[in-house]
Amino acid sequence: MQLKQLPEDFKKALPILKSIEQAGFQAYFVGGSVRDHILGLPIHDVDIATSAYPEEIKSIFKHTVDTGIKHGTVTVLVNDDSYEITTFRTESGYQDYRRPDKVTFVRSLTDDLKRRDFTINALAVDHKGNVVDNFDGLTDLRNKLIKAVGVAEERFHEDALRMMRAVRFQAQLDFKIEEKTKAAIKDNSTLLEKIAIERIHEEFLKMLYGHSWKKGLTNFVELGLSQHCPGFENKQKELTKLINDENILFTDEEMAWTALGYVLSLYDDDFNHFMRQWKVSNKVREDCLATERMLLDFQTGNFDIWNIYTNGVDNFSRVISLCGLFGIEIDQTEIEKTISEIPIKSSHDMKITGKDVIDILAIKPGPQIGQYMTALEKAVVEGQVVNSFKELKRYLLKM
Repeated sequence: MQLKQLPEDFKKALPILKSIEQAGFQAYFVGGSVRDHILGLPIHDVDIATSAYPEEIKSIFKHTVDTGIKHGTVTVLVNDDSYEITTFRTESGYQDYRRPDKVTFVRSLTDDLKRRDFTINALAVDHKGNVVDNFDGLTDLRNKLIKAVGVAEERFHEDALRMMRAVRFQAQLDFKIEEKTKAAIKDNSTLLEKIAIERIHEEFLKMLYGHSWKKGLTNFVELGLSQHCPGFENKQKELTKLINDENILFTDEEMAWTALGYVLSLYDDDFNHFMRQWKVSNKVREDCLATERMLLDFQTGNFDIWNIYTNGVDNFSRVISLCGLFGIEIDQTEIEKTISEIPIKSSHDMKITGKDVIDILAIKPGPQIGQYMTALEKAVVEGQVVNSFKELKRYLLKM
């Protein structure tokens, strides 16, 4: 197969390929960028593979960075662009089920493509647009199939994270996982415990962000991967509660984790602990806890303007989507009207300070100052007093 036209991202990088070839070596566009172009999807990263060894690449180009030179990767800097150039290589001895113990540089493109995860990622394109497809990846693209290169079990023993990549690609591309590949995932799912949770976290979220995330999540559960992730042990039934008829997409990390906390019936400290296990950032954890509180308030109908305000107005749009996912009925128009009438965004907008409270009431500093300030803030939010120093002072003296 020959591409009718190279994508602009490839055309821009053609001088790199030509410089390598003029030096007597081979060079190709490889991997996900080739796959995505053929599928008509946007290209995110342009990866180049070459028969030139790292030191040879460094001799060809003036400006380079040793990005991952032990594994054959050198970054070439051209004007304002940078390209990762990786030497053809073979790998062996995956004792940690993630990284090879030994990397051997080779001159053969075929040997390099053999080590890749799935056939749809084992494609290469030369500067003329000719596609090198030694593992029938083009057929699998047409059939919308995720299939391991060679023996699936061997690929997953080399890098157990590839099992998560399989369900992630399924969710992103709306593909099926080939039966032998699927069986190998099920048989080797326990290897996922060898992988750092940060890496699983990354693939898991990419899966949930996919348009076909329900397909990916279904296999994540049915193939046993969920059993080897924090907080998901023996929670297959709870996780499948997410797989319903509502066509909702996860727009951000906060929405995804909140949905998981909800179906797992995790609240407050338990929910926080669960997210800590997944290495979720402090800011995201805080937003998730507040979002879940608001969601539960909407579910019970036990909410008011102060609850919405304290749980964060910015979380409201997320809660609306989650209500749709879980079939929680709310009067969105009325709540949006209520939110629009909140006169302040945060306590920083208050026209009175703790020092003012001390001076007005002639009291000493202490915990009661914070209590007074909270009471004043609530009165402003609920419309009991106008947010002006004069009115707040008058209200404070009547408390």
